[in-house]
Amino acid sequence: MADDKRRNGPGELVRLDEYRWLIPQNRQAGMRTDGLIYASQRMLPDITVDKAHEQVANVACLPGIVGRSLAMPDIHWGYGFPIGGVAATDVEHGVVSPGGVGYDINCGVRILRTNLDEGAVRQRLDKLMHALFAAVPAGVGGKGGISLDHAELRRVLKNGAGWAVERGLGTAADLDACEDGGAIGLADPDAISNRAAKRGFNQLGTLGSGNHFLEVGVVDEVYDDRVAQVFGLHLGMVTISIHVGSRGLGHQVCQDSLEVMGKAVRRYGIDLPDRQLACAPVSSPEGRDYLAAMSAAANYAWANRQVITAKVRQVTAATFGTSPTALDLSLLYDVAHNIAKLETHVVDGKKVKVCVHRKGATRAFAAGHRDVPERYRDVGQPVLVPGDMGRYSFVLVGAQGAMRETFGSTCHGAGRLMSRTAAKKKAHGSAIQRDLAEQGIMVLGHSPAGLAEEAPHAYKDVQDVVDVVHQTGISLRVCRLRPIGVIKG
Repeated sequence: MADDKRRNGPGELVRLDEYRWLIPQNRQAGMRTDGLIYASQRMLPDITVDKAHEQVANVACLPGIVGRSLAMPDIHWGYGFPIGGVAATDVEHGVVSPGGVGYDINCGVRILRTNLDEGAVRQRLDKLMHALFAAVPAGVGGKGGISLDHAELRRVLKNGAGWAVERGLGTAADLDACEDGGAIGLADPDAISNRAAKRGFNQLGTLGSGNHFLEVGVVDEVYDDRVAQVFGLHLGMVTISIHVGSRGLGHQVCQDSLEVMGKAVRRYGIDLPDRQLACAPVSSPEGRDYLAAMSAAANYAWANRQVITAKVRQVTAATFGTSPTALDLSLLYDVAHNIAKLETHVVDGKKVKVCVHRKGATRAFAAGHRDVPERYRDVGQPVLVPGDMGRYSFVLVGAQGAMRETFGSTCHGAGRLMSRTAAKKKAHGSAIQRDLAEQGIMVLGHSPAGLAEEAPHAYKDVQDVVDVVHQTGISLRVCRLRPIGVIKG
C-alpha cells in the first residue's frame, strides 16, 4: 500500500498499512528515530485528541533509543511516556527513564485456571464473591495485608514471589508460570528509600484501588484450539484473574527516582522536549540505582500477587468445600505491564543488549524463546489482556511479529477513553453496579466513586485493541474470557 499521509493536529501521521501509523523523524526537532503507532483508523481521533501521539514523538528524542518509539493500540496519555508506550535504549550509550515505567511499577495480571464450570460457580457466586471481598483488602490505602518488619521486607524485595512460595503460599509451579520466575535479579533493597519501605510494611496481599481488580470469568470463545490446549484452557472453564502492582511502595520508588533523574538530566547535559522524560544513562550510578530500586518494587508486586493468589485459593476451596488441588487452582501465567528490562534483541540483523521500557505494555515472546516456560515454549508465551468489567478479557500468545517489530511487546488492556473525573460525571457507581448485575455480572467495590471511574464506557473496547495486535501479528488470539464476578478497590 502506498503511504497515505493523514494530518492529525501538528505534524503528520503516515499510514504504512491498515494498522501501522508512522510519525516521521522530521516531525519535530530532536527526534532521533521515527515513532510508530499500532491502531485502526477508527482509533486515531481518540489518540490524537488525547495528544498521546505527541508523547510517542517525545520519547523518540531519548538518547540512545534503538529502533522506533512504539505505541500499542491501547495508547493514551501518561506521565512522560504514553501508556501503551514501548521504547528500547542501548545499555551502553542510552538512558533509562522512570516515565517509561510509571508510578505503578509492575502493575500486572495473573490468571488462575479451575476445573469449575459457570453453572457450578453461579450457584455459589454470591458466597464466593463476598468471601473474596472479605479476604483480600482493597480500597484507597488498602492496608490489612501481611505485616512485615525491615528484615522480611528486604527478603520480599529481593526474592519476589519466591518469598511467598518459601512460606507455603504457593508452589514451584507458580514461579515457573511467572515472567522472570517472579523476581528480577537486579533488585537491591538498599536502593529504595525509607519512605518507600515504610509504605510497603502493611500492603502486601492487598488490592488497592484504581483499575486494580479481582475477577471471576468464563472462557466463552476459543480461537486457537491447539494453543488453548497447551495453555490448559477450554470452553466453559471458570478462571480467576488478579490485577495489581507494587502499591504505595512502587509509587514512592518512582517519585524518589524522578527527583534524582531531574538533577541527572542537567548533570549529563541531556536535552529533552518534556521534563517528565527525566532520565539518566543506563550505565550511570543514577541509572543503575533506578533499575535496582525499580526491580525491587517489581519483586514486591510479584510477591503481592502471589499472596493474593494464596488467599484466592483458600477462599475458593472453602466456598466449594474442598481443596485448591481438587479444584485445580493452577496458575496459567503472570505478566508485568509496567517495567523496564535488560534484554537481548535482534536489531538490523545483530544481537543487541537493550533496556526495554514497557509502560502499559506486555511482554509477548514467541515460540522457542528461552525465557518462555518450557511447558509453553512450543507455542509461545501466554499474554494476558484484561478488558473492562462489563465486557471481556483475552488470552493471547506471543508471536514472531513481536520479536521482529516491538522488542517482544504487545498491548496490555483496553486503554482509557475518559479521565477518571469525566467518567464519574457520566454515571454513578451504584447505577453501574445495577446495570452490570442485569447483565449477569456481580460487582463489589469499596467506593461508588471508584466504580464510576472504572465504568465500561471509560475504556476502549478491548476487542478492537486485540484485533489490531492480532492482525499485525505481534500477538495472536487464543481465548476470550467473560466476567461474571468482579471486585474493585
